[in-house]
Amino acid sequence: MRTVLIIDDNAGVREALALALSLRDIRPLAARDPAEGLALLEREPVDLVIQDMNFSADTTSGEEGVALFRAIRARHVDVPVVLLTAWTRLENAVELVKAGAADYLAKPWDDARLLATVENLLELAETGTELRRARKERRARKTALAARYALGDLVFEADATLRALELACQVARSDVPLLVTGPNGSGKERVAAIVHANSAVARGPFVAVNCGALPDDLVEAELFGAESGAYTGANKAREGRFDAADGGTLFLDEIGNLPLGGQMKLLRVLDTGTFQRLGSNQTRRVKVRVLSATNADLKAMVREGTFREDLYYRLNVIEVRLPPLAERVDDILPLAEHFLAGRAVLGDAAREALRAHAWPGNVRELKNAVERAALLAGDAPISVDLLGLPAASAASGARNLDEPSRATIEAALAAAQGVVSRAAQALGMSRQALYRRLERYALLPDKP
Repeated sequence: MRTVLIIDDNAGVREALALALSLRDIRPLAARDPAEGLALLEREPVDLVIQDMNFSADTTSGEEGVALFRAIRARHVDVPVVLLTAWTRLENAVELVKAGAADYLAKPWDDARLLATVENLLELAETGTELRRARKERRARKTALAARYALGDLVFEADATLRALELACQVARSDVPLLVTGPNGSGKERVAAIVHANSAVARGPFVAVNCGALPDDLVEAELFGAESGAYTGANKAREGRFDAADGGTLFLDEIGNLPLGGQMKLLRVLDTGTFQRLGSNQTRRVKVRVLSATNADLKAMVREGTFREDLYYRLNVIEVRLPPLAERVDDILPLAEHFLAGRAVLGDAAREALRAHAWPGNVRELKNAVERAALLAGDAPISVDLLGLPAASAASGARNLDEPSRATIEAALAAAQGVVSRAAQALGMSRQALYRRLERYALLPDKP
């Protein structure tokens, strides 16, 4: 059962609030003064606090309430606090909301509004608790992974990235082929390099070749080498990538672009560990861990006859899928800060726009965008327009964070029956951000 602590010196207020909460299956706790309330917080699990702003007789300054709120915040930062205050001292409550209070209600309160506020905040707190638990578990998994495996300087926070790395590291020391799938620019080569760094052949070479960049008539020479005179322009013997990777790892990027002739010879090497250089009858033997990557649908290519089925199953013993950046939203800001390397600061609207953008170019596009913005920003924070994002994406990010109109705010407040926290949630912003706009549009009650 959810628990709400009421801290108020008025017995009638405590009883009325306790009764209203009990009718909603919310367990009430009550304290007559700040000392008793803080003591209960130390002893009991509390999900939310409703506190008065004045406790001593004939005191209306609100200073006691301010001190109590700060004490609660210092010891129990995750517990939401709702303030009860008279309209004549509303400014104190507004200032505390800016400092992190969940909401305020004026005395005399409306039971329906109070209960709506409490239940909304309890739901948000429960969701926040689950998110914090998930983040804590993810941090523990990430720490354990980094302690056991060499991850280099890879920057990531998203659970999808962590899961991909956990699988990659788990199979790194085996000698089975591994296929890394994902869109261009998502970091497939970085994952392959991490697999190599944690493999049994980590001390050997890591040789990467982009199969999509090889001319069809030079694929065999590039992969397997060629003797002098094997083709026009071959004036001397040429070492192939398999020779170069002997004792280590060969990473075949964009494997879907390998022509069928090259696919057949690659399959033979994977099966036997032997090959012949172009123009030679001598059989060469190598010991190479083969990793491959693709952004193509290899299964569809197999059905179309453009990729050998036997090679597909030979390469895809283990598949590690690296999702596009749009599915790894928690990676976006850490990567952006990494690329900026302290040269510039992201403004709030820019940060929101970065998270909202679809990033069709994935990590490469993000890197280019923030590095360009850093050059243009000078000493000022990076703004949305400097990121060079498509107008719809940039406008969406800026509008959500900074530009709700007066009419939009009034409509959100009306729909939320005046409950600021619910209106803020509907607008997609924090309570503090909404209060700043209430002040800007003169929507707060007048101060005495």
